[in-house]
This record gives sequence, structure tokens and C-alpha cells, in this order.
Amino acid sequence: MTSMAKPSSQASEYSYEELMNAGHDAAWRKNWEEAIQAYSMAIRARPDLPEAYNSLGLALINVRPPRLQEALQVYQRAHELSPDDPLPLEKSADVFERMGRLQDAAAQYLQVAEVYLARRDLEKAIGNWERATRVTPGLIKIHQKLAIAYERIGDKKQAVREYLTLAANFQRQGKTQIAIQAVERALRLDPRNPQALNMLQAIRSGGELIYADERLRAKPKEDETGFDDEGIVEEPVAEYNPEGPIGEAVERALEKLAVFIGDFDLMSNPGAIALVKAIELHRVREDTQALKAYQQAVTANINTPPLNLCIGELLLKQNEPKKAINYFEQATSDHELMAGAYHGIGLAHMKLGNVEEAARHLILTMQYVDISMAMSESEAGQLDAVYQRLLQKLQKSDKVELEQITARFFELLTGNDWKQRVEVTRHQLEGAIQSPEGGDIIEIASVPPEIVESINAVDRYIKQRKYNLAMDEAFYIIEKQPDFLAAHQRVGQILVEMGQIDQGIQKYRQIADTYLARGNKARAREIYNEVIQLAPLDVQLRQDIIELLEEEERYDEIVEQYQTLAEAQINLADYNSARTTLKQAIQIAQRHHIDKQVVIRILHKLADVELTRLDTRQALRAYENIKNLDPSDTKARKMIIELNFRLGDTVGAISELDSLLQFYARQRNGKAILLLLQELAQKRPQDESILFRLASVYQQIKQPQKALPIFKKVLEIQLSNNRSQDACKTLKHILALRPADAEQYLNLMRQLGCA
Repeated sequence: MTSMAKPSSQASEYSYEELMNAGHDAAWRKNWEEAIQAYSMAIRARPDLPEAYNSLGLALINVRPPRLQEALQVYQRAHELSPDDPLPLEKSADVFERMGRLQDAAAQYLQVAEVYLARRDLEKAIGNWERATRVTPGLIKIHQKLAIAYERIGDKKQAVREYLTLAANFQRQGKTQIAIQAVERALRLDPRNPQALNMLQAIRSGGELIYADERLRAKPKEDETGFDDEGIVEEPVAEYNPEGPIGEAVERALEKLAVFIGDFDLMSNPGAIALVKAIELHRVREDTQALKAYQQAVTANINTPPLNLCIGELLLKQNEPKKAINYFEQATSDHELMAGAYHGIGLAHMKLGNVEEAARHLILTMQYVDISMAMSESEAGQLDAVYQRLLQKLQKSDKVELEQITARFFELLTGNDWKQRVEVTRHQLEGAIQSPEGGDIIEIASVPPEIVESINAVDRYIKQRKYNLAMDEAFYIIEKQPDFLAAHQRVGQILVEMGQIDQGIQKYRQIADTYLARGNKARAREIYNEVIQLAPLDVQLRQDIIELLEEEERYDEIVEQYQTLAEAQINLADYNSARTTLKQAIQIAQRHHIDKQVVIRILHKLADVELTRLDTRQALRAYENIKNLDPSDTKARKMIIELNFRLGDTVGAISELDSLLQFYARQRNGKAILLLLQELAQKRPQDESILFRLASVYQQIKQPQKALPIFKKVLEIQLSNNRSQDACKTLKHILALRPADAEQYLNLMRQLGCA
């Protein structure tokens, strides 16, 4: 079909697919009027499908003159039909922009960006934020999001540009301090950036601010569009307490205690007097005496989170980690002290040799530190997701990995620049999570930053298909860190990408075996699952996975493995093997009391395989097993009827038919009864048992015009087979319907000697 210049009344002559193809063909020829007509007819044929609306919208935009208002309405309808699809929103934004409704366009681009963010497609979200700032300059909140996003994907140049744009906007509003924070954030990314250095000097001196970004030519629009700034949350440019979060928390706790005692009468309250003394001793690091004074305050019924944190820190230094943990846990109720309290708990567990608890609490420490530096609630939520993923992976780690990560985070959280290193490490973790090999996150967190940079380089080379460079870099990592399995895994990935599948699989197997030797069965299983995608019919590999699952008694997953293997065998037309595999899955599922619905699904698949093998009796047996497990499975019951007919067992087929009709009757589902009998009558037009039942149903629902011809056909079949007694019964049904030629049937009854 290459042309369709037909009136709308003829739309029903064509299917939806034909109309869409006609529209696409017209659009390809840039005959937009014809495309509009075809797409409109397709919508009338299927008004519930968004594809036609999207195509119609494009045609309405491209026709001359463009019909923008109609296009906008069409895209809005497409969005209603498919709210998770960003395309209609993007096109609506484009239409708004063409119409000159720039604020509406900006708002729409921002909505599209949120859809892409929900899909974790940061690059497309960035593109829509950029469009929003292009059509409506000065959207401060969006520039802030762009700055964070560019920083996150490693585009320092663009991130610096956005931070400087923010600074200029804030300065124009008279928000000097926030402007300085934005410039300082830019300088952290590029310390020698001349524009940033000049801007910082100009802001601080109150001089004229010059920044060559064309987006600043318009005034900020936050008042018009509902966007307002929340400031730039940034740590002060200074050295941090070298003891890390616990040291910083102790400083804050001492400040809070100094305020706290202001509410007490120091002349008459011994607890307050002891607390004053403890604070002074703590500040000058007289730890033993300070601890005694704090405990005197506790004895005098003074109890507050800052006090508990200070006692916990001193007990830790006195090498009493068990006691310290109790006090640190009480201090976690103060949000400002939470990171320090978790740090203290982690350090205490390190002293006790509890590497899993130590690692967990050190990660929590980093999480709360990092979130406290977030620039927005949205960023904080994203950071939280990163650390939740890391904590989940921690549960599957072996002792070697736990020891590595504990040592790494202990080192990370101390020193004058520990906060900067926290953010760098988190960026590395995000990269690991977003990569296809996200399972390496624990190892990424537990190795030095230079090794992480190298593994990132490997990933870049793989993405660019520079496999030789990737392999060289991977071997460099292995030379430096022989036990770093993430690098070995990259070698396997590179081999597979280069088409050396067998060598790649062998490498993956070695990695899995190493994890097994370390006692990390969960990670070994993850590796095996990756390999099985490359070799779905490797029975030995799948057996290795099953053995691991059996050791952990994960029978649900074992059954799933068998099902996946059977699917692969079916795709390769190896039906005999698939049959054996599915039967094994059923046996395991029944033996270990797996959900019966799982067994039913496998039985349906087994029945399909048996039918493909032309083994009708075995297929019938599978469907009968389904019926026994779930009498309401009408698909199985219909197949039992059909297969009995195929096997020539008419009695068995009719018996099962009557049983199913009774089932529908108990449900008061007359429609299902009628549809079943109509379907069977169409397949078997000479089967009087089915026809008789169908006619009887029509008679019951008072549709004599449909019942009468069917009864007559039944009568013909019975008479031709000399079955007078059955014919007499049918004649009574016919006469009950009062046919016009009733006398003829009365004569026939007399001839047959009907009682």
C-alpha cells in the first residue's frame, strides 16, 4: 500500500497495521497531508495505542503550515495512554517552543528529565535540563542539577561552567556567600581555571563580575517559574579533624555540652559541675580524668547523646571497645553526631575482630558523611541508594574481602583530607554500580584509588572496542594486585567481546572457582550465572550452579535453573532433552514443596513439548496432572477434551466436557458454557453429543431460532445411523420449540413408534 487518499468512512477496510504502514510510507515521501489522513484513520481503528498518536503529531508538525495546536493535543493524548514514555512529553516541549510558549516548554523539558532520571538515564536527563535552560535562562535549580550531573559523569568542563553560571546568578541576586560557595565548588574540580579564579576575586572584592555565558543575558526566572535556590551546601575549605568523623563529632559534642550545661545551676548541681570539669579535661586530652568526670555526671542522672559520644570515644581509647559500643549506639539518636557514632562503633568492632560489623559500620559512617555534603534532597536520595547497594553486597562477601574493605575504609576515614577522599571513593562506587560488572563493588571499595582508576580505564577501552589496550591495562592491574578478581573478570569479558568465547568461559570458571575457594558461594554463583548466558547448554556448568544452590538449599532457584535449561533446549529443537529436564524440575519442586503454581507452569511447558514430540498420551497425562493440582485451570481441562477426541476416546472426551460444563455452571458462568460448546461444535460439526448440548443451552436461554436448526441436524445424524430411540428424544425437543412444520415431526414420531 503506497497511497491512501480515501475518505474516513472507509477506514474499516484496512487493518491498523496497514494504516500505520501507509502513514509511514507517506511520511517517508514527505507527503504529510496523506500521512495525517492515514494516521488519523489508524487512531480511529485503534484509539488505545499511543504509536499512532506520536506519528500523527510528527506529521502535524511537519505539514505546511504546521498545525501546532492539534499536534499538542495529539501528544497530550499519547502521554495519557503511555505516561512512562518520555517521547510525547519531549515532542510537546518542542511544540511549546515552536509556539513561543517558552515557560511551558521549559516546564515540559523538566518533566521529561524526571522521567529519564527514573529510568536512570542521566545523559538524556541532562539533555532536557540543557534545553530547559536554553529556552528559559536563569533556572537556578536546574543549573545546580546540571552541575551535579556533569560532575557525576566526569565532565569537569561542563560542571565548572554550570557552577560559574550559578555563581553569576547568585551574585546578581545579591547572594554573595552562596555565589562564593559555587565558585569554590568549581575550583575543586579545576583549581587553575582562570575564569573561576577571576570570578572569585571579583565577588570577594565587590568588583564587576564578568562571565561570558550567553545564558546569563536574561534575568533569573525562579520567581516566574516557581524555582528557588537552596544554596550550595559545601564543606568549608580547610583541613578536617585527622581522626575522621569521630574526631569531628567529638568537637561538635563538646560544643553541644557547653551549651547544654548553661541550663543548670552550677552552684547546686553536682552533675553539672562534674560535666564542666569533664569538658575541660577532655579538651586538653586528659582522657582518664575526663572519663571519670563524665561518669560522675552520668551518676548524677545527666544523660544526653553528646555525653554518650564523648564517653564512648574515651572508652575506645582506653581499649574498652565493648563498653564503648553501648555508648556510641545511644549517641546515634543525634543526627549531627550520627556519622561519628557509627565511626566509633566500626572502630570498636575492628578492635574486637568483628570484621563484618566493622565494615558495615564504616560504610554507614561514609554514607552519613557523604549525604551531609549533598547539594539537594534528590542527590541525598541517590547517594543513599549507592550505599544501600554496597551494604547489600557486603552481606555476600567472604572474610578476605571483609578484611580488605575494613582496612580500606579505616584508611579512608582518617587524615587531613578524609572528606575529599570520601567523595572520590563514592564516585568510584557509583561507576562500579552503573557498569555491567556491578558485582565488583566490594572489591572496588577495598582497593587503592590508583587501581580503581585503572579498572575505569579498562572499562573505557572496552566501551571504545580498544580490546588490546583494555587487555594490557587489565594485566597491569593483575600484576599490581594479583588477587583483584574484578581485573580477572575484565579479562574474561574482553575475551568474550573479542569472540574468544571458550577462553572467556574458561577464565570466568577460574574466577568462580577462586570465589569458592574463598568460601564466597554467593559471588561464585553470580559469576556462574553470567557465564551461563554465554553457554546456556553447558550442562556441567549448570550442574555446578545447581550443586551450589543445593548446598544452600535454594530449591526455588534450582527449579528455575532447570526451567531455563529446558527453554534453551526447546529453542534448539532438542525436545527429548527438554522433556527430561522439565521432569527433573517437577520432581524437585514436588519433593521440596515449591509453590504449586510453579509446578503447574512447568507441566504446561512439558505438555507443549510432548505435543511437539507428537506424544499425545503423555501430553494428556501432563494436563490431567494440572487438573488434579488446580481444577480451575480451564486451559488444561479444554486440552483434556481435545486430546481425548484425538485419541478416539469419545466417551472420555464427553465425560470431561460434562465435568467442565458443571464447573462453569457452579460458577454461574453461562457465557463460558456457550463459548466452549460453540467452539467445539465448530471444530466437530458432525458430533451429535456436542451439537445436542449446544442446542439444549440455546433452548434454556430462550433462543429457539438458534436451537431448532441444531436439533434438526442432530436428528438427521441419528436417523441416518438408525438410532430411533435417540431420535425420539430429539423430536420431543424440536416439538417443544413449536416449529412451523410441527405436524411433519409428529408424523415422524408415530412412524418411529415414539412413546
